[in-house]
Amino acid sequence: MPCALAVHGGAWNVPDGDVDPHREGIIEALKPGWDLLRSGSSALEVVERAVCTLEDNPTFNAGHGAHLNQAREVQLDASIMEGEKLEAGAVAAVQRIRHPVSLARMVLELSPHVLLVGDGAHHFASEHGMELCRQRDLLVGRELDRHLRVRDGEDDLVIREFDKDPLDIHFGTVGAVACDSNGHVAAATSTGGTQDKLPGRVGDSAVIGAGTYADDQSGAVSSTGWGEGILRMTLAKAGIDRMARGMSPGRAGQAAIRTLNRVQGKAGLILVDCRGHASAVFNTPRMARGIATLDRGLLVGVDRGMTRP
Repeated sequence: MPCALAVHGGAWNVPDGDVDPHREGIIEALKPGWDLLRSGSSALEVVERAVCTLEDNPTFNAGHGAHLNQAREVQLDASIMEGEKLEAGAVAAVQRIRHPVSLARMVLELSPHVLLVGDGAHHFASEHGMELCRQRDLLVGRELDRHLRVRDGEDDLVIREFDKDPLDIHFGTVGAVACDSNGHVAAATSTGGTQDKLPGRVGDSAVIGAGTYADDQSGAVSSTGWGEGILRMTLAKAGIDRMARGMSPGRAGQAAIRTLNRVQGKAGLILVDCRGHASAVFNTPRMARGIATLDRGLLVGVDRGMTRP
């Protein structure tokens, strides 16, 4: 059975000076993930490992390097889903969690629930042996500087973020989708949310059907972009439903992205189907993404084109 892997590091107007770090970060997640997948690891294991790598990279808005909210806190969301039994786990508004995607997998495997939030998620993590880190372990100077500029009214890029054109906002969500050699699929997504968000705001990355979905009968999808628009259009499920009707991942992604026109949404998707095909589709200026398939090898891009790493 052909296998496939796709990873992303956000769809937004990536500045020219940040293109190379985004590309390198994608390669760091894609290559080891592809090696694991080809050696027989499950799709669920691979997407978790790939997203953990991206969460550790301060280039991206997830885990270490995530945006601060208005209370100067790092608050994180993540979800993960496997396509055989449609089991899923998610966490939202969590703090002091180095790898939210791993906590989401613990919710999937060790709880009867799908979504845990805030203090309940923290208690669950501690009960099951996950060590909580310090807030400062997740903080990078770039995000603290941005927070202080916003507080002092000096950063036009993110002031009144929800009043601005979505193209001007940093959507650094990370995600991965995979199809393994047994034909099983999985998807995972993780984020620090929007810049200067209200404490407690939850975006699409923690919501099954919006940020993440996987189904062995069709494929797997991870979304990135303006979370409020993605939530309103349940974007990941829109991509899944179109693959279920027989569309290729590329065509399904394009059709799903077009649904965002109703809400003037900006986003990107990575998609795999159960036959080892993969694609990335976006309507933003740039999207950091990588794809690995048996027939095409490894491809990486931030602009419209993709090249071999």
